Amino acid sequence: VAHFLSRLSVETDCADVHHALTHNQQDFILLHVVGSQQTFAARHLPAALHLPHRDITAQRMAEWPADTLFVVYCAGPHCNGADQAALKLARLGRPVKIMIGGITGWQDEGFAFASGD
Repeated sequence: VAHFLSRLSVETDCADVHHALTHNQQDFILLHVVGSQQTFAARHLPAALHLPHRDITAQRMAEWPADTLFVVYCAGPHCNGADQAALKLARLGRPVKIMIGGITGWQDEGFAFASGD
């Protein structure tokens, strides 16, 4: 029980994020943490902000209140960008969850992508 409670405290999935976005229940900042601005502009999750994990710093994160929950995602199971971002955020004392599956999982679920900056 403790193991699964622990995982659920730091993970979410595509269906839960999609539900929150489509039912006005978004209580988190969604971060696209990999790729270039051009890659982000071509395809990303609706409401996501592009903030590559390498750019996560205390100064940058000061733009949000300390209790802001961040949900991070990357390209998919073959990518560890979300893990790197989550580690940086956790080290900064920020609440964070990884959206398991990333872009690959989102696509597999058949959810729509956004484009543009």
